[in-house]
Amino acid sequence: MNAAADIQLTRRPLVRVGGACFSVLAVTVCVLVAQRLSTTSWPLGGTRPHLVLAAAGAYFASFVLRALGWQRLFPVAERPDRSRCLAACGAAAASGVILPFRLDYVVKVSTLRRLGGVRVGLEAIGLSIVALGLVDAVAMLPLTTAALVTSGAVFRAPLIAVLLFCVGCVGVLVAGQRLVHLPLIARCERLESICQRVGEHTAWRATFSAGTFLLGCWLLRGTGNTLLLVAFGVGFSPTLALVVLCMAAAASILPITAGGALVSIGATSGVLVGLGVSGPHAVNFSLSAGLLLTSCALIAALIGVAGSLVHTLLRRHEPVPVT
Repeated sequence: MNAAADIQLTRRPLVRVGGACFSVLAVTVCVLVAQRLSTTSWPLGGTRPHLVLAAAGAYFASFVLRALGWQRLFPVAERPDRSRCLAACGAAAASGVILPFRLDYVVKVSTLRRLGGVRVGLEAIGLSIVALGLVDAVAMLPLTTAALVTSGAVFRAPLIAVLLFCVGCVGVLVAGQRLVHLPLIARCERLESICQRVGEHTAWRATFSAGTFLLGCWLLRGTGNTLLLVAFGVGFSPTLALVVLCMAAAASILPITAGGALVSIGATSGVLVGLGVSGPHAVNFSLSAGLLLTSCALIAALIGVAGSLVHTLLRRHEPVPVT
C-alpha cells in the first residue's frame, strides 16, 4: 500500500508538468498555424491594442462563467471547488486546439480528478458533462434565434440545424425521466439507464443557475468577437459576432470535426468570407481569436490549478473539530 502511494505521489508532479507542457504546446501550434496561414508576420498587427485586450478579458471571463455553470451541475456531496472546475475547463479548451474527436473531454476529466479537494466519481463527472452539454445548448437558443433572424440566407440552413438541436435539448431537459417511456429508449437498457440518471442528476434550481452562467459565457464570447472584429477595422456588427459564435458552437457539437486549430480557423474564416468580410481580415481574425482563446484558456487553467492547490493546503491546515 505504501509503495503504491509513493508511486502515485511521484507521478503527480510529472503529470502536472506534462499538462503544463501540453498546454504550452497548444499555444505554440496555434502561433505556428497563424504564421502559415496569414500574410502578415503577426495576425494582431495593425489592430487597436485596447480593443484586443478588452476582447481577451471577455474571453477569459467566459471561461470563469463556464466553470461556475459546470460546478452547479454536480451533486452537492460531490461538488468540486470553483478552482478545479476552472482548471479543467481551461485545460480542456487549450488541449482542444490540437486534439480532435472530443479527446479534450479526457483532459477535462483527468484534470478534475488529479487535483485535490472533494473526491468526485467518474459517474458524477460523466453525468455533469452530459448535463452541461444539454444546458449549454439551451443557453445558446436565444443567441441562435437572434443570429437566424438577423443573418441572410447563406447560413440559414446550418443555423436552423443548430436551432433544432437546441430545441431538442430543451425537450430532453423538460421531459426528464419521462424519456424512459419512449419505445426507442425503453428497448435499450443502457439508454434507459442514462436517461434516468440524467433526469435524477439535473435539479431545476441548479439547472437554471447553470444556464444563467452559460448564457453569460456565450454573451461574453460574442462580445469578445465583436470587439475583435472592431479592432481589425471590420466595424461594429453584432450579426457577424453572433453567426460566428453559433457556427463555432455547432462545430463543437460534432464529435468528428471538432478540435484542431486548422478546422476551427478554416471554419471561422469561411463563415466570415460568406458574410462579406475580406479574405485577409477573415483569416487574421480567425487566427487571432484562436490565439486569444487558447491563451486565455491556458491562463484560466494555471489560475485554477494554483487556486486548487491553495485551497487544498488551507484545508489540510484547518483545525480538526473536537467532538
